[in-house]
Amino acid sequence: MADTPPPPPAPAPLSLAEVEALARRAHAGQTDKAGRPYAEHLAAVAAGVRERGGSDEQIAAAWLHDAVEDAALSAEWLAGAALSEATKAMVLAVTKRTGEPLAEYTARILATPGALLVKESDLAHNADPARLAVLDAPTRDRLTAKYARVRGLLGLA
Repeated sequence: MADTPPPPPAPAPLSLAEVEALARRAHAGQTDKAGRPYAEHLAAVAAGVRERGGSDEQIAAAWLHDAVEDAALSAEWLAGAALSEATKAMVLAVTKRTGEPLAEYTARILATPGALLVKESDLAHNADPARLAVLDAPTRDRLTAKYARVRGLLGLA
Protein backbone atom coordinates (compact mmCIF):
# COMPACT_ATOMS: atom_id res chain seq x y z
CA MET A 1 0.00 0.00 0.00
CA ALA A 2 1.49 3.31 -1.06
CA ASP A 3 1.86 6.08 1.45
CA THR A 4 -0.16 9.16 0.63
CA PRO A 5 1.69 12.40 1.10
CA PRO A 6 0.51 14.61 3.95
CA PRO A 7 -1.62 17.59 3.01
CA PRO A 8 0.27 20.83 2.52
CA PRO A 9 0.52 22.95 5.66
CA ALA A 10 -2.09 25.63 6.11
CA PRO A 11 -0.83 29.12 5.33
CA ALA A 12 0.27 31.13 8.32
CA PRO A 13 -2.54 33.32 9.59
CA LEU A 14 -2.44 36.96 8.59
CA SER A 15 -0.82 39.21 11.17
CA LEU A 16 -2.81 42.10 12.63
CA ALA A 17 -0.72 44.50 10.55
CA GLU A 18 -1.61 42.52 7.42
CA VAL A 19 -5.31 42.46 8.37
CA GLU A 20 -5.25 46.22 8.96
CA ALA A 21 -3.57 46.87 5.60
CA LEU A 22 -6.05 44.55 3.88
CA ALA A 23 -9.04 46.27 5.50
CA ARG A 24 -7.71 49.72 4.60
CA ARG A 25 -7.24 48.64 0.96
CA ALA A 26 -10.67 46.99 0.82
CA HIS A 27 -12.39 50.16 2.06
CA ALA A 28 -10.14 52.63 0.19
CA GLY A 29 -12.17 55.49 -1.22
CA GLN A 30 -15.18 54.78 1.02
CA THR A 31 -16.44 57.40 3.43
CA ASP A 32 -18.77 57.28 6.43
CA LYS A 33 -22.03 59.21 6.77
CA ALA A 34 -20.07 62.29 7.85
CA GLY A 35 -17.82 62.10 4.79
CA ARG A 36 -14.76 60.90 6.73
CA PRO A 37 -12.49 58.14 5.36
CA TYR A 38 -14.08 54.82 6.33
CA ALA A 39 -10.74 53.47 7.58
CA GLU A 40 -11.02 55.90 10.52
CA HIS A 41 -14.07 53.96 11.73
CA LEU A 42 -12.31 50.63 11.33
CA ALA A 43 -9.29 51.90 13.27
CA ALA A 44 -11.54 53.22 16.04
CA VAL A 45 -13.42 49.92 16.35
CA ALA A 46 -10.16 47.94 16.43
CA ALA A 47 -8.73 50.31 19.07
CA GLY A 48 -11.93 49.98 21.08
CA VAL A 49 -11.68 46.19 21.03
CA ARG A 50 -8.03 46.39 22.11
CA GLU A 51 -8.89 48.84 24.93
CA ARG A 52 -11.66 46.50 26.12
CA GLY A 53 -9.17 43.64 26.42
CA GLY A 54 -10.03 41.87 23.19
CA SER A 55 -7.90 39.12 21.69
CA ASP A 56 -5.94 39.40 18.45
CA GLU A 57 -8.74 37.39 16.79
CA GLN A 58 -11.29 39.97 17.95
CA ILE A 59 -9.09 42.86 16.83
CA ALA A 60 -8.76 41.23 13.38
CA ALA A 61 -12.56 40.84 13.27
CA ALA A 62 -12.91 44.52 14.21
CA TRP A 63 -10.77 45.56 11.24
CA LEU A 64 -12.92 43.39 8.96
CA HIS A 65 -16.32 43.84 10.65
CA ASP A 66 -17.93 45.76 7.78
CA ALA A 67 -15.99 44.25 4.87
CA VAL A 68 -18.55 41.62 3.83
CA GLU A 69 -21.59 43.75 4.71
CA ASP A 70 -20.27 46.64 2.59
CA ALA A 71 -19.17 44.24 -0.20
CA ALA A 72 -15.58 45.42 0.18
CA LEU A 73 -14.67 41.72 0.44
CA SER A 74 -16.80 38.72 -0.43
CA ALA A 75 -17.98 35.98 1.91
CA GLU A 76 -16.12 33.57 -0.40
CA TRP A 77 -12.90 35.51 0.11
CA LEU A 78 -13.44 35.41 3.87
CA ALA A 79 -14.04 31.65 3.82
CA GLY A 80 -10.66 31.05 2.18
CA ALA A 81 -8.71 33.74 4.00
CA ALA A 82 -5.73 32.94 6.20
CA LEU A 83 -7.66 33.86 9.34
CA SER A 84 -8.73 31.80 12.32
CA GLU A 85 -12.16 30.20 12.20
CA ALA A 86 -13.05 32.28 15.28
CA THR A 87 -12.23 35.54 13.45
CA LYS A 88 -14.23 34.46 10.40
CA ALA A 89 -17.20 33.55 12.61
CA MET A 90 -17.10 36.92 14.36
CA VAL A 91 -17.00 38.82 11.05
CA LEU A 92 -19.98 36.86 9.75
CA ALA A 93 -21.84 37.27 13.04
CA VAL A 94 -21.66 41.08 12.91
CA THR A 95 -22.48 41.19 9.19
CA LYS A 96 -26.07 42.43 8.84
CA ARG A 97 -27.93 40.59 6.11
CA THR A 98 -30.37 42.31 3.77
CA GLY A 99 -33.90 42.16 5.19
CA GLU A 100 -32.77 40.38 8.34
CA PRO A 101 -34.83 41.14 11.45
CA LEU A 102 -32.82 42.94 14.13
CA ALA A 103 -33.67 40.27 16.71
CA GLU A 104 -32.11 37.54 14.51
CA TYR A 105 -29.02 39.66 13.89
CA THR A 106 -28.44 40.37 17.57
CA ALA A 107 -29.14 36.73 18.52
CA ARG A 108 -26.41 35.62 16.10
CA ILE A 109 -23.96 38.07 17.65
CA LEU A 110 -24.79 36.82 21.15
CA ALA A 111 -24.39 33.19 20.02
CA THR A 112 -20.93 33.72 18.48
CA PRO A 113 -18.01 33.70 20.92
CA GLY A 114 -16.15 37.01 20.82
CA ALA A 115 -18.56 38.84 18.53
CA LEU A 116 -20.30 40.86 21.25
CA LEU A 117 -17.12 42.77 22.09
CA VAL A 118 -16.60 43.64 18.42
CA LYS A 119 -20.17 44.89 18.08
CA GLU A 120 -19.95 46.78 21.39
CA SER A 121 -16.91 48.67 20.11
CA ASP A 122 -18.62 49.30 16.75
CA LEU A 123 -21.70 50.70 18.47
CA ALA A 124 -19.59 52.85 20.80
CA HIS A 125 -17.88 54.51 17.86
CA ASN A 126 -21.06 54.79 15.78
CA ALA A 127 -22.90 56.44 18.70
CA ASP A 128 -20.05 58.78 19.65
CA PRO A 129 -21.75 62.17 20.19
CA ALA A 130 -18.94 64.01 18.38
CA ARG A 131 -19.37 61.74 15.38
CA LEU A 132 -23.17 62.10 15.40
CA ALA A 133 -23.02 65.88 15.87
CA VAL A 134 -21.94 66.48 12.27
CA LEU A 135 -25.03 64.73 10.87
CA ASP A 136 -28.35 66.40 10.13
CA ALA A 137 -30.89 66.16 12.97
CA PRO A 138 -33.22 63.54 11.38
CA THR A 139 -30.29 61.23 10.57
CA ARG A 140 -28.75 61.77 14.00
CA ASP A 141 -32.06 61.00 15.74
CA ARG A 142 -32.71 57.91 13.59
CA LEU A 143 -29.25 56.49 14.19
CA THR A 144 -29.30 57.27 17.92
CA ALA A 145 -32.57 55.35 18.29
CA LYS A 146 -31.26 52.47 16.15
CA TYR A 147 -28.05 52.13 18.15
CA ALA A 148 -29.95 52.26 21.44
CA ARG A 149 -32.28 49.49 20.25
CA VAL A 150 -29.36 47.28 19.20
CA ARG A 151 -27.59 47.89 22.52
CA GLY A 152 -30.75 46.90 24.35
CA LEU A 153 -31.16 43.68 22.36
CA LEU A 154 -27.53 42.84 23.07
CA GLY A 155 -27.90 43.51 26.80
CA LEU A 156 -25.40 46.37 26.75
CA ALA A 157 -26.01 49.19 29.23
